[in-house]
This record gives sequence, C-alpha cells and structure tokens, in this order.
Amino acid sequence: MTEAALSAPTSDFVRDEIRVDNVSGTYGGRVQTRFPPEPNGHLHIGHAKAICVDFGVAADFEGECNLRLDDTNPDTENVEYVDSIKADIAWLGYEPTSTLFASDYFEQLYDWAELLIGKGLAYVDEQDGDTISAQRGGYGKPGIESPFRDRPVEENLTEFRKMRAGEYPDASRVLRAKIDMQHENMQLRDPIMYRIRRSNHHRTGDTWCIYPTYDWAHGQSDAIEGVTHSLCTLEFGSNRPLYDWYLAQLPLERTAPKQREFARLELTHTITSKRRLMQLVAEGVVDGWDDPRMPTISGLRRRGYPAAAIREFCSYIGLTRTNSRHDIELLESFVRRHLNLTSQRRMAVLRPLKVVITNWPTDEAGAPVVEHFEVVNNPENAEDGTRSVPFTGELWIEQDDFAEVPPPKFFRLSPGREVRLRGAYLVTCTDVVKDEDGNVVEVHVEMDPESRGGTAPDGRKVKSTMHWVSAAHALDAQVALYDRLFSAQVPGERTGDAMDDLDRDSRELLTSAKVEPALADTQPGEVVQFERLGYFAHDPRTPMLFHRTVGLRDEWANIQKRQGKS
Repeated sequence: MTEAALSAPTSDFVRDEIRVDNVSGTYGGRVQTRFPPEPNGHLHIGHAKAICVDFGVAADFEGECNLRLDDTNPDTENVEYVDSIKADIAWLGYEPTSTLFASDYFEQLYDWAELLIGKGLAYVDEQDGDTISAQRGGYGKPGIESPFRDRPVEENLTEFRKMRAGEYPDASRVLRAKIDMQHENMQLRDPIMYRIRRSNHHRTGDTWCIYPTYDWAHGQSDAIEGVTHSLCTLEFGSNRPLYDWYLAQLPLERTAPKQREFARLELTHTITSKRRLMQLVAEGVVDGWDDPRMPTISGLRRRGYPAAAIREFCSYIGLTRTNSRHDIELLESFVRRHLNLTSQRRMAVLRPLKVVITNWPTDEAGAPVVEHFEVVNNPENAEDGTRSVPFTGELWIEQDDFAEVPPPKFFRLSPGREVRLRGAYLVTCTDVVKDEDGNVVEVHVEMDPESRGGTAPDGRKVKSTMHWVSAAHALDAQVALYDRLFSAQVPGERTGDAMDDLDRDSRELLTSAKVEPALADTQPGEVVQFERLGYFAHDPRTPMLFHRTVGLRDEWANIQKRQGKS
C-alpha cells in the first residue's frame, strides 16, 4: 500500500456541511460535537471510529468535543465501564473538552417532560410493555391508540408526579409522548419517555425511581450542552425526526443541534454487539473485556495494536452514508506498517529444539566459549542502534526449522544441509538424537569457523537463514497465538446466530518458549518483532507473557492481488 493511498480524505459530507453552516452563520461559526457512549460495557473498534470522527471533526474546525456518558439505564451501567471509556479515549490520543453525564440533566429533563404534559403532548400510560409494543403496530400495520391517550392534562401531571414520588411499582406506568400512532416512522408512534425503575444509579444513587429513555435524553442533552453537530451512525437515522420533534417543543436558548449519520464500522470475522460481547465475557469464552481476541479497544490495546494505527485506519476508510464491511486484514495492515517502523527486533523460539555444535571451542577450563554478536535493533530506524546477543555451543531453534526427511523445497536444516544462523555462523547437520518414541530431541551440527557473521569465506550460497537463542542464556517465556475468534467472514450469516461461528479454540498458549536475554527489559505493553515470527506484545500484567499482535505476512496485499487491485 502506497503512502498516497494511506492519506486521509481531504473532504467528506459531514465536513462539507459544517463548512456550509459556518459560511451561513448557522451556529455563529461555532463547532461543537460530543462522543455519547452508554456506560454498559467496554468500547469496541466501532466506537473507535466514532471517537475519531467526533473528536477529529471538532479539531479540524478548532471546535470542542465533550465526552458525555448517556447513563439513563442504571440496570446495566456502572463505574467500571465509565472508567474504561475514559481510559480508552485517552489511549486513542484524545482529550475531551469536558466530561459530562446525561444524569447531570435529570432535573431539567423532568421539567421539560412536565412542560410537554402541560402542552398536551405527553401522557401517562398504565398498560404493560407487551401491550404497548403490540399496539404500536408495524410497517404497513396501523397503530392502536392507548385508552389513556386522552387523559386530561392535570391528571397526567398528577400521575407523573406520583411516578416520581415512588407511589407506583416498577413497570406499572410509563410516560409517553403524544405524537402520531399512524405515522409511517415507527419512532413517532407515541414513544416512551420515562419508565419506573427502582435501581441504584452509579451517580445519583436512589434519588430517582423514574429514568428517562435514551431517545428522550439524547437530543435534549445535546441541546443543553450546546452541541452544534450531533454525529451518529446510520441506524439512528429513523430517530432523527423524533429528536427534532422533541426539540421543536422546547424553549431552547440556542439553535437546535443538527444530527447527521454516517456508516458504522464493521469488520470481517468480528462482532460488535455489546450484548454478544458481554455474553462472551459472562460465559467465560474469553478471559474478560480486554482479552486480546476481543474487538474491544482494551482488548486491541492488550494485544499490541498501536493507537496511531487505529486512528490512521479510521481516517483511511473515511465517512460514507452506506454501510459496508471492511476486511480485518486491512486494519492489520495498518498495525503491521506502524509496528514495522517502531518495534525493536528480538529473537525468540516458540517451539524449541536443541542444537549442539559439536566442534564448538572451549576455554582453558573446558567450558564452552561464549561469543557475542552485534545485532541491529530495527533496520527501519538506525537511531535504535544495536544490541549484543550471546552465542555459544548449544542453541535453541524452532522445531519447524528442522526436518529429518525434508519435503520438496524445504531449505532449512536437515541431515547434510548447510544453513545460516542469523548473524552468527554457517552450520551443517551431522546427526540427530531421538527419544524412545523416535522423536528427534536434539540436532548435532558442525560449524564453519571461517563463517563468523554468517558469511562463507569462499562466497558459496546458503539458501536459508534461521533465528536462534543461546541455550545457556535463554529466558523462559509464554507466548499466546491467536486465530480469528469467529471463523466466518460474516459471523452468523449462515445460521442467523453469530455464536454458531465462534471458534472456542482460537487461542494457543505456548508455555515453553525460549527468548533472548534482551526481552527481560521489555516494558509492559511494549510490542517487539520476534524475527521471522511476527509482532508480539508484552502483557501489561503478566511478566514474560507475549501476545501475537499480527504476523509478518501482509495478508491485505494478497487480498488486493486476488481482487486484481494494486
């Protein structure tokens, strides 16, 4: 992928409309956005796009962007999720102008609800939820008006105040807007504004026993804060007329916010339903919200995805009005490109096989000589310098790098074949040691003493270069390898249930890896390249546990080639 292809679009329909508003003076040249998640779970990759849009648009116009937690459902929300949302936004590189909560406005929302009742535009309904849902009808099916729809204003006010005072049991009454039960837009068929719900709220405690619905609180919160452009994903397009209707009934001090919708981010092999993600956590399919297989921002962070790569990816796909699904390999290509420039190189052996150099020299005391080789830390950045790597007569190599009976086009170590040990020596396999079951447990080789540095003095060609770790200096490590958590490109497309495509064996934990000594200095969360193997992140909590972030192969480039694209 070229640098030009990775550049961000200079314009999109949202920014173009803001420019028009600024020219016309709709908001006095002011631009204010907000990121409004509900604190009922950890944020995921789809939210990352929304964050980049909300904060990025505001920054482009020197405006403001607030974080507003839409905490209107105390049954599903808690402080853990609030804290995780704040941490995710900060990690992505954004700082809200202010951190606000919909619960800050509960009193104002209540007063406005009474205002709508007083105007004859809201009423208390005593029917149960199933009945109300059934009476709403459907597309092409008429709605049925509630028998409580024409209650007198004073009676509705009395009933609503009793709801607030806790005089009725949970779910026994609701407050509904009085709009149009025959409207073709189902959102306008007398939507619910308040429910009775005796639940402790993470900020207001037991002060309230009625809570506003998201649809009632959302647009009004925007208006209270002075939001100019309310940006959200396409599924909220049908809600826009409802938000506009609510705002039109209220005595706003400023011009009402303008909602605009853009396509949400969907990836192959990925689900972003909070309900499904919570199910994975609750059932122990994953280790938690930050399991490296999860598409949550905390999971991607733990796996080693750089925040900059996620931002660049979101900028690259841009804003459109049409939903689409992007290949996860495209996101991985941004991750790989970034890590290639920034990550230090290290040698690690994941499935170790012992190699003994039979002609390795010893010192006067008979101990094997230890040599050190200077190895480049990052060929993409000379400022990263070099490191000293110990080398002696016993080494670890990958089991896959040896074959007693090599298949066709196998150029790595096998009996009689010469290979290059990265930066060290040329060696030739002379013998093997097997266990009682016939498995090769040790390989004997002879080195060419004149090939120090890995170059033959006579210029002969060697086809294979292999990484290694000195057995005497190796550190033990655990390495987690990952496949796709969902095997299907579109989880659930075949059966209608995404969980049918869940791969419960998507993680392989290797507990006997051997790594070079320099990895002891790897910081928690740091990503390094294990040479020939991929990029691996040091777990932030468990020492010497590394998660494979992405492999070295650019799978996105292969997809582009298959599709005939350059």
